[in-house]
Amino acid sequence: MTTLRGTLAPGSPDYVYLPVEVPPGTRELRVSYTYDRPATPAGTPGNALDIGLFDERGTEVGGPGFRGWSGGARTEFFVRADDATPGYLPGPLHPGTWHIALGPYTVAPQGLSYEVTVTLTQGEPGVAPQPVYPPERARGRGRGWYRGDCHLHSWHSDGRRTPAEIAALARAAGLDFAGSSDHNTTASHAHWADAAGDDLLVLLGEEVTTRNGHVLALGTDPGTFVDWRYRARDRRWPHFARAIRDAGGLVVPAHPYADCVGCAWKPGVAEADALEVWNGMWTPDDEVALAAWDGLLIAPGHEEGAWLPAMGNSDAHRDPDVVGHPQTVVLAEELSRQAILAGLRAGRSYVAESRTVSLDFTVTAASGERAGIGGRLAVGAGTPVTARLSVAGAPRCSVRFVTDQGVLFSSGPLPVSGAGVVEWRTTPAYAAYVRAELRHETALGPVPGMMAAFTNPVFLGAVDAT
Repeated sequence: MTTLRGTLAPGSPDYVYLPVEVPPGTRELRVSYTYDRPATPAGTPGNALDIGLFDERGTEVGGPGFRGWSGGARTEFFVRADDATPGYLPGPLHPGTWHIALGPYTVAPQGLSYEVTVTLTQGEPGVAPQPVYPPERARGRGRGWYRGDCHLHSWHSDGRRTPAEIAALARAAGLDFAGSSDHNTTASHAHWADAAGDDLLVLLGEEVTTRNGHVLALGTDPGTFVDWRYRARDRRWPHFARAIRDAGGLVVPAHPYADCVGCAWKPGVAEADALEVWNGMWTPDDEVALAAWDGLLIAPGHEEGAWLPAMGNSDAHRDPDVVGHPQTVVLAEELSRQAILAGLRAGRSYVAESRTVSLDFTVTAASGERAGIGGRLAVGAGTPVTARLSVAGAPRCSVRFVTDQGVLFSSGPLPVSGAGVVEWRTTPAYAAYVRAELRHETALGPVPGMMAAFTNPVFLGAVDAT
C-alpha cells in the first residue's frame, strides 16, 4: 500500500498526474482518496477534486492510456483484468508506470490538500471479458417518427441508475431510442446489450466534459473514447470533433448556456452537427439557448442550405430526474443507429416535453408544393404559403410561429382536450423560415410560458430570395 499526499494551490493545472509503479504479477489495482473541504467565503467555490486512471501507455492527450474516470462521484475504485468499478475499464494490468489523474475542479483560497492510497494485490489475473455491445438496429415501424432521449447518465459516471434501470424508464416514457452519455468514459458501452432488447435502440457515446463546456459524442462506434483534457484556447477541439464524426457519431454541444462551473460551451458551434437547446426541466438558460440557436439559423458564413438543428434531452442522472423530459422526436427511415442519426443531422425533428405531445408541422404553397420539418419550400418570394401545426396532447397551450423577424403569430390557448390545428399565412419574402413553439400558459402577461414543444424550422424560398 502506498499513500500519496500533496496540496494544490488555487490556479493549479487542470490535471495533475501521480505516478504509480505497477510490478509484474499485479492482479488488482485499488485506489481510494480524500481531500479537505475548508469553509470558504460566500460566493467562493470550495474544494472539488475529480479522479481517474491512466495505464502504462501514458497520459498523452488523445493517447491510448485511458483506463477510467469517475470525476467526483466516487471516493474509491479498482481495476482488474476481469472486472472494474463502474466508470473504469477492465483489462490487463501490464507492468510499468501508471498514473492517478487528479482534476481539481475548483480549489478553495486555502488550497486543496489530498491523500491518495494505492493498494496493489499480487496474484493470478482473471480473464478479461469480451465486450458485447447493443445492436445497431431495433424493431421499428419502418419510416416514421421515433422518440428518443440522447443525454442520460448511468452509475458509470455521476448517475445513480444502472443501464437496466434507465432502459426501463425509457420504455415507460415511450422512447424508441436512448443515448448513453456518461462523463468522460466509455465504460458503460459493454453494459447496454441486455438492457436494449429488440425494442429499444441504444446509441453509444460520451459526454465530453471539458473545462470550457460539455459536448455529446452521440452514436459513436462502440468503445470510442474522446479525450476531454483541453480548453477552447488550446485549439484541440476541432481534432476531437473530427474524431467523433470519423467514429460515425454526431457532435452536439450540451446545455450551452448552463451556469455551473465549466458547463457553458465556449469552443463555438463551427464543428457542431446539432445543438442541445432544451436540457431537462425548462429553465432560463434554455430560453437563452433557444434564442441563440434561432439567431444561427440564417447566420452569414454557412454553406448554402446548411443550418444547425436543435435537440432536447433530459440529462437525467438520478431520482427525481425524469428520463424522456424532454425528448427529441425524429423522422427516420427505420429504428437504426444510421437512420436516427441521419434524421437528427438533417433536422427532421421536433422536441416535446413528454410522450403525450405530438406535432405535425408543414408549410404549403398555394400551388400545392409542401415541406415538412427540416425541409425547404422552394417557391417564389411572393408566393402565398400556409404554415399549419396540428397538435395533440397539449391542453391549454398556445402556439407561436417564429420567423427570422421573431414571433409573428400567437394563438389563444388550445382546448382542454389538448388537440387543435393552427394556421398562419405568409410569403418567403416576409419569412425566411417558420418554426413552431408550443407554450404553457403564463400569468405574467407577455412573458412566454414554459415550453411544451418546439420544431426545427421549415425554410422558405431560395437562399438569395428577395
